[in-house]
Amino acid sequence: MSTSSIGQGPIRQLARYKVGYDGLARCLSAIREYVAWVHANEPGTLLYEVWQEHDDPTSFVHVCVFRDSAADRAHSASPALQKFTSILGPECLAPVEFLDYGRVAPKDEP
Repeated sequence: MSTSSIGQGPIRQLARYKVGYDGLARCLSAIREYVAWVHANEPGTLLYEVWQEHDDPTSFVHVCVFRDSAADRAHSASPALQKFTSILGPECLAPVEFLDYGRVAPKDEP
């Protein structure tokens, strides 16, 4: 199967992680603050949502769509991300897993 469409156009990424119960409230507060900052300050971030697993509230997925690689780099270099990771990192039970995706369907959208 060809993956030629991967890397073209918007960058779609998931980040998955799990935190300890003791840090859950602190992480939820940091997540809400960070997502609000992204929405207010990163016009190149087309979508940024955080989902919490129903059956395990300590498990999270960040769903990200960046306009292009420049927007992805700007997001990664922001001081807000550094602050967020300084709060989240110590609470994570394992390293955050980042997964890149390419759109398969529908084809009529970028």
